Amino acid sequence: MRLYEHPASSNCLKIRIALRQLGVAYESVTVDLFRGETRTREHFARNPDGRIPVLETDDGDMVAESGAILLYLAEGTPLLPAGRLERARVHQWMFFEQNRIEADLAVARFWRQAGRDATLPEAFANRVERARDAVAALERGLAGGGAFVAGDEYTVADIALYGYVHCGADAGVDPRELTAVAAWLDRVEGTPGFVNDLEPVPAHVAARPI
Repeated sequence: MRLYEHPASSNCLKIRIALRQLGVAYESVTVDLFRGETRTREHFARNPDGRIPVLETDDGDMVAESGAILLYLAEGTPLLPAGRLERARVHQWMFFEQNRIEADLAVARFWRQAGRDATLPEAFANRVERARDAVAALERGLAGGGAFVAGDEYTVADIALYGYVHCGADAGVDPRELTAVAAWLDRVEGTPGFVNDLEPVPAHVAARPI
Protein backbone atom coordinates (compact mmCIF):
# COMPACT_ATOMS: atom_id res chain seq x y z
CA MET A 1 0.00 0.00 0.00
CA ARG A 2 1.01 3.59 -0.53
CA LEU A 3 -0.10 6.53 1.63
CA TYR A 4 -0.06 10.02 0.14
CA GLU A 5 0.22 12.31 3.13
CA HIS A 6 1.96 15.09 5.02
CA PRO A 7 3.66 14.57 8.41
CA ALA A 8 2.05 17.69 9.95
CA SER A 9 -1.52 16.66 9.12
CA SER A 10 -3.55 15.13 11.94
CA ASN A 11 -5.82 13.52 9.35
CA CYS A 12 -2.78 11.70 8.02
CA LEU A 13 -1.62 10.84 11.55
CA LYS A 14 -4.86 8.90 12.03
CA ILE A 15 -4.01 6.62 9.11
CA ARG A 16 -0.41 6.09 10.22
CA ILE A 17 -1.61 5.06 13.67
CA ALA A 18 -4.02 2.50 12.19
CA LEU A 19 -1.53 1.11 9.68
CA ARG A 20 1.11 0.58 12.38
CA GLN A 21 -1.29 -0.95 14.85
CA LEU A 22 -2.64 -3.33 12.21
CA GLY A 23 0.88 -4.26 11.11
CA VAL A 24 0.21 -3.22 7.50
CA ALA A 25 3.30 -2.47 5.44
CA TYR A 26 3.04 0.73 3.43
CA GLU A 27 5.06 3.33 1.58
CA SER A 28 4.70 6.94 2.68
CA VAL A 29 4.68 9.55 -0.08
CA THR A 30 4.79 13.15 1.11
CA VAL A 31 2.49 15.53 -0.74
CA ASP A 32 3.34 19.06 0.37
CA LEU A 33 -0.02 20.76 0.72
CA PHE A 34 1.71 23.94 1.90
CA ARG A 35 3.42 24.29 -1.47
CA GLY A 36 0.42 23.47 -3.64
CA GLU A 37 1.19 19.83 -4.38
CA THR A 38 -2.36 18.76 -3.50
CA ARG A 39 -3.73 21.01 -6.26
CA THR A 40 -1.89 19.39 -9.15
CA ARG A 41 -3.42 17.35 -11.95
CA GLU A 42 -1.50 14.34 -10.66
CA HIS A 43 -3.02 14.55 -7.20
CA PHE A 44 -6.52 15.38 -8.47
CA ALA A 45 -6.32 12.02 -10.26
CA ARG A 46 -5.91 10.41 -6.83
CA ASN A 47 -8.59 12.48 -5.12
CA PRO A 48 -10.91 14.80 -7.09
CA ASP A 49 -11.17 17.00 -3.98
CA GLY A 50 -7.39 17.44 -3.93
CA ARG A 51 -6.85 16.67 -0.27
CA ILE A 52 -4.82 14.24 1.79
CA PRO A 53 -4.61 11.56 3.02
CA VAL A 54 -5.14 9.24 0.09
CA LEU A 55 -4.49 5.52 0.36
CA GLU A 56 -3.48 3.58 -2.74
CA THR A 57 -4.33 -0.10 -2.30
CA ASP A 58 -2.20 -2.97 -3.51
CA ASP A 59 -4.58 -3.23 -6.47
CA GLY A 60 -3.98 0.40 -7.41
CA ASP A 61 -7.35 1.71 -6.21
CA MET A 62 -7.47 5.08 -4.44
CA VAL A 63 -9.35 5.70 -1.19
CA ALA A 64 -9.64 9.29 0.04
CA GLU A 65 -11.01 10.87 3.26
CA SER A 66 -9.48 9.81 6.57
CA GLY A 67 -12.68 8.24 7.91
CA ALA A 68 -13.21 6.15 4.79
CA ILE A 69 -9.59 5.00 4.85
CA LEU A 70 -9.84 4.02 8.52
CA LEU A 71 -12.98 1.98 7.87
CA TYR A 72 -11.38 0.33 4.82
CA LEU A 73 -8.31 -0.68 6.83
CA ALA A 74 -10.31 -1.82 9.85
CA GLU A 75 -12.68 -4.11 7.96
CA GLY A 76 -12.34 -7.65 9.32
CA THR A 77 -10.09 -6.56 12.21
CA PRO A 78 -10.74 -5.90 15.93
CA LEU A 79 -10.71 -2.16 15.17
CA LEU A 80 -14.21 -2.46 13.65
CA PRO A 81 -16.84 -4.57 15.45
CA ALA A 82 -19.03 -6.97 13.51
CA GLY A 83 -22.26 -6.33 15.42
CA ARG A 84 -24.77 -3.99 13.82
CA LEU A 85 -25.31 -1.82 16.91
CA GLU A 86 -21.64 -1.81 17.88
CA ARG A 87 -20.66 -0.76 14.37
CA ALA A 88 -23.31 1.97 14.40
CA ARG A 89 -21.72 3.39 17.57
CA VAL A 90 -18.36 3.50 15.82
CA HIS A 91 -19.95 5.35 12.91
CA GLN A 92 -21.76 7.69 15.30
CA TRP A 93 -18.51 8.90 16.82
CA MET A 94 -16.74 9.09 13.48
CA PHE A 95 -19.52 11.30 12.10
CA PHE A 96 -19.30 13.39 15.27
CA GLU A 97 -15.57 13.77 14.69
CA GLN A 98 -16.10 15.10 11.19
CA ASN A 99 -19.05 17.35 12.04
CA ARG A 100 -17.77 18.79 15.32
CA ILE A 101 -14.09 18.09 16.00
CA GLU A 102 -12.82 18.51 12.46
CA ALA A 103 -15.15 21.41 11.67
CA ASP A 104 -14.51 23.38 14.85
CA LEU A 105 -11.48 22.26 16.85
CA ALA A 106 -9.28 21.49 13.84
CA VAL A 107 -10.20 24.74 12.13
CA ALA A 108 -9.61 26.79 15.29
CA ARG A 109 -6.21 25.15 15.70
CA PHE A 110 -5.20 25.95 12.14
CA TRP A 111 -6.44 29.53 12.35
CA ARG A 112 -4.40 30.11 15.47
CA GLN A 113 -1.27 28.65 13.91
CA ALA A 114 -1.84 30.72 10.76
CA GLY A 115 -2.37 33.93 12.73
CA ARG A 116 -6.04 34.24 11.85
CA ASP A 117 -6.97 34.49 15.53
CA ALA A 118 -5.63 38.07 15.28
CA THR A 119 -7.04 38.94 11.86
CA LEU A 120 -10.45 37.30 12.41
CA PRO A 121 -10.91 37.54 16.20
CA GLU A 122 -14.70 37.21 16.32
CA ALA A 123 -14.80 34.25 13.93
CA PHE A 124 -11.93 32.61 15.79
CA ALA A 125 -13.63 33.10 19.17
CA ASN A 126 -16.77 31.46 17.79
CA ARG A 127 -14.78 28.47 16.54
CA VAL A 128 -13.10 28.09 19.93
CA GLU A 129 -16.45 28.26 21.72
CA ARG A 130 -17.86 25.59 19.42
CA ALA A 131 -14.71 23.49 19.86
CA ARG A 132 -15.03 23.64 23.65
CA ASP A 133 -18.63 22.51 23.33
CA ALA A 134 -17.57 19.60 21.09
CA VAL A 135 -14.91 18.42 23.53
CA ALA A 136 -17.44 18.75 26.37
CA ALA A 137 -19.76 16.45 24.40
CA LEU A 138 -16.93 13.93 24.12
CA GLU A 139 -16.41 14.21 27.89
CA ARG A 140 -20.08 13.39 28.49
CA GLY A 141 -19.90 10.43 26.13
CA LEU A 142 -16.81 9.01 27.82
CA ALA A 143 -18.19 9.61 31.30
CA GLY A 144 -20.99 7.21 30.42
CA GLY A 145 -18.96 4.14 31.17
CA GLY A 146 -16.88 2.44 28.47
CA ALA A 147 -13.10 2.62 28.33
CA PHE A 148 -13.29 3.87 24.74
CA VAL A 149 -15.78 5.99 22.82
CA ALA A 150 -17.83 3.13 21.31
CA GLY A 151 -17.68 0.91 24.39
CA ASP A 152 -15.04 -1.16 26.11
CA GLU A 153 -13.12 -1.98 22.94
CA TYR A 154 -10.65 0.27 21.12
CA THR A 155 -11.82 1.02 17.57
CA VAL A 156 -11.14 3.27 14.62
CA ALA A 157 -13.53 5.79 16.19
CA ASP A 158 -10.94 6.36 18.91
CA ILE A 159 -8.22 6.84 16.30
CA ALA A 160 -10.37 9.27 14.33
CA LEU A 161 -11.11 11.38 17.41
CA TYR A 162 -7.58 11.27 18.76
CA GLY A 163 -6.16 12.95 15.66
CA TYR A 164 -7.31 16.46 16.56
CA VAL A 165 -8.53 16.14 20.14
CA HIS A 166 -5.07 15.34 21.50
CA CYS A 167 -3.63 18.62 20.16
CA GLY A 168 -6.60 20.81 21.06
CA ALA A 169 -4.43 22.92 23.37
CA ASP A 170 -2.91 24.39 20.20
CA ALA A 171 -6.28 26.09 19.69
CA GLY A 172 -6.65 27.05 23.35
CA VAL A 173 -8.91 24.07 24.09
CA ASP A 174 -6.87 21.78 26.35
CA PRO A 175 -8.52 18.33 26.35
CA ARG A 176 -6.63 17.31 29.47
CA GLU A 177 -8.62 19.79 31.51
CA LEU A 178 -11.50 17.31 31.25
CA THR A 179 -11.14 14.22 33.45
CA ALA A 180 -12.71 11.58 31.23
CA VAL A 181 -11.10 12.88 28.04
CA ALA A 182 -7.67 12.99 29.69
CA ALA A 183 -8.01 9.39 30.89
CA TRP A 184 -9.21 8.32 27.45
CA LEU A 185 -6.23 9.97 25.77
CA ASP A 186 -3.94 8.01 28.08
CA ARG A 187 -5.73 4.75 27.22
CA VAL A 188 -5.48 5.42 23.48
CA GLU A 189 -1.78 6.24 23.77
CA GLY A 190 -1.28 3.05 25.77
CA THR A 191 -2.68 0.72 23.11
CA PRO A 192 -0.21 -1.74 21.52
CA GLY A 193 1.84 -0.28 18.68
CA PHE A 194 0.61 3.27 19.21
CA VAL A 195 2.95 6.01 17.96
CA ASN A 196 2.19 9.72 17.70
CA ASP A 197 4.65 11.12 15.18
CA LEU A 198 2.73 14.28 14.27
CA GLU A 199 5.14 17.00 13.17
CA PRO A 200 4.65 20.73 13.79
CA VAL A 201 2.95 22.82 11.15
CA PRO A 202 5.68 24.64 9.17
CA ALA A 203 6.25 28.27 10.02
CA HIS A 204 5.28 29.29 6.48
CA VAL A 205 1.80 27.78 6.77
CA ALA A 206 -0.42 28.42 3.79
CA ALA A 207 -4.05 29.45 3.94
CA ARG A 208 -5.43 25.93 3.70
CA PRO A 209 -6.66 23.65 6.53
CA ILE A 210 -4.95 20.31 6.96
